[in-house]
Amino acid sequence: MNFGTPLADIQIRDPFIVTDGAAGRYLLFGTGGFGEAAHGGFVVRSSSDLKTWSEPRPALTAAGPDGVTYFWAPEVHAYRGRWYLFGSFMHGTDLARPERRYTRIYVADAPDGPFRPAGEGPVTPAGWPCIDGTLHVEADGTPWLVFVREWVQVPDGEMHALPLTADLSAVAGEPRRLFCASEAAWSRPQTWGEFSGYRVTDGPWLHRTASGELLMLWSSFGAGGYLTGVARSTSGTLTGPWVQSPAPLYAADGGHPMMFRTLEGELMMALHTPNRPGFERTKFLPVRETVDGLRLG
Repeated sequence: MNFGTPLADIQIRDPFIVTDGAAGRYLLFGTGGFGEAAHGGFVVRSSSDLKTWSEPRPALTAAGPDGVTYFWAPEVHAYRGRWYLFGSFMHGTDLARPERRYTRIYVADAPDGPFRPAGEGPVTPAGWPCIDGTLHVEADGTPWLVFVREWVQVPDGEMHALPLTADLSAVAGEPRRLFCASEAAWSRPQTWGEFSGYRVTDGPWLHRTASGELLMLWSSFGAGGYLTGVARSTSGTLTGPWVQSPAPLYAADGGHPMMFRTLEGELMMALHTPNRPGFERTKFLPVRETVDGLRLG
């Protein structure tokens, strides 16, 4: 396979890396513009070194039911011997006033697809504009969907969680609110016209440290633009309570984080930066676990 495209040449938001140790490769998913329209769904690239990448190949060619106008933030998780893609989908053309916006789950036998629906439809609550669904499995084996309830409906954007059935095909309980954007001292209100004063929650990612701490990386807007912060569950479980770190982990206009280990075992964070449409690029940053949480470098 030809790995000929430098990472710096790939415009992408919401990057997501799968480390495929069996094949000695990495897979890159993400949002290219809004919708990867030329491919009709999500695409995937491959690399052996995180530096140069293959051309994109279709991973999900039927992105949700008829009427989907935008789709973004794909994540691919290994779970019980199969691979599950969590994607955000929208109906309508006004990003600030979507007709519908939700997370749906797909399943495949290989990490690069092809994926097919894991259930009958969206898993986020009807009537809520929701994005950025991610998978978290608690110590007792219960799978949860962690997702964003967007600022277009709740001016102080919220982070929520829903228990899922064991096969990830349906919801198994009611949504639980974890925290809102204003609980982080580093988060600032938007200054976007009629939405001035609204606060954003974006891109949750759960990480269990070697010492057993449960952390969540997530993004909002702050003094440096689009930022990435860390919250800690004081109970060590998903339902919290959650305490926010006083300062962002990454404060240079970069966000929608996720973490992965390299083929050599090094812990890394991936995010996109800058947060300017058309200029977004993937950035990889080494991460260290500390007694206080996480540290870059």
